[in-house]
Amino acid sequence: MNRRSFFRTTAGLAAAFALAPASTLEAGDEPKARTRRRVLRAAHLTDIHVTSETANLQDPPGGMAAAIRHAQGQADKPDLLLFGGDMIMDSLGTEKSKVLAQWETWDRIFAAEVKTPYRICLGNHDVYGWALRDPAVEADPQFGKALVLERLKMKSSYYSFDLAGWHFVVLDSLEIDRGRKGGYRARLDDAQFAWLGHDLDATPAATPVCVLSHVPVLCTCVFFGGEIEATGNWIVPGAGMHIDARRIKNLFYRHSQVKVCLSGHIHLIDDVTYLGVRHLCNGAVSGAWWKGRNQEFDPAYALVDFYDDGTVENQIVTYRT
Repeated sequence: MNRRSFFRTTAGLAAAFALAPASTLEAGDEPKARTRRRVLRAAHLTDIHVTSETANLQDPPGGMAAAIRHAQGQADKPDLLLFGGDMIMDSLGTEKSKVLAQWETWDRIFAAEVKTPYRICLGNHDVYGWALRDPAVEADPQFGKALVLERLKMKSSYYSFDLAGWHFVVLDSLEIDRGRKGGYRARLDDAQFAWLGHDLDATPAATPVCVLSHVPVLCTCVFFGGEIEATGNWIVPGAGMHIDARRIKNLFYRHSQVKVCLSGHIHLIDDVTYLGVRHLCNGAVSGAWWKGRNQEFDPAYALVDFYDDGTVENQIVTYRT
């Protein structure tokens, strides 16, 4: 399959209904309620963690293929696939030969299965070598995000696009942090944050915005992602949720067209609305990294319906029985 995007522009959607002026209403007349209209259906597939190694795992290659087939096989088919990051099992702390084998598995299944327009955001496990702390690895031209961007033929790790009357912003949640065990924290660097502000400034106030990130900007399930309460305090890791969530929240508050944020990373599911923005953390295709369900949640993806009034409906879909 051609890896380049092949989106068709959808225009002329979401025309507003106007109510008659009050002075023209006859006695007993009531204004007609506005009816929202769905303009786009997307399948959000995050945290696939595919690997060519299958020992003690529930067939990651077969699971990736099954999830994509299930999503595209819906009677009410998605118009768009949103891949939410952590496409491969791990690149942060894995030797390069094994990383390349994982990407070869991804490429093979992706080319065979994906028949729908798609967009991708990066996950922490897609970044090469940050956790290795090896000067020789850091000297590799493909160190960090260079390898994944090359494999996925992406010009930038963050970008935006318009589709079906919505504006979509795809963020890069990942900043190198050599002081952390995993080598990263969830934060927009200053250049990306400035870009995000300019992008939202340029988006008309009447155009609803969906933000796609790998790490949640805001979620509650992060409190159960590990036993972080064991210290006697709730300490949310800077790698578990955006450490700069406050300034992102403040930016969104100044741009009321931001309606929904989609994320993964935690392999758990929640739905949090804060200051008018709905934050949806949509689990993981891999569940517990291909070892069954993760806590209370089965391996799954989400179907997200976008409406012309700026609302969304989110349905979690278990694709394996």
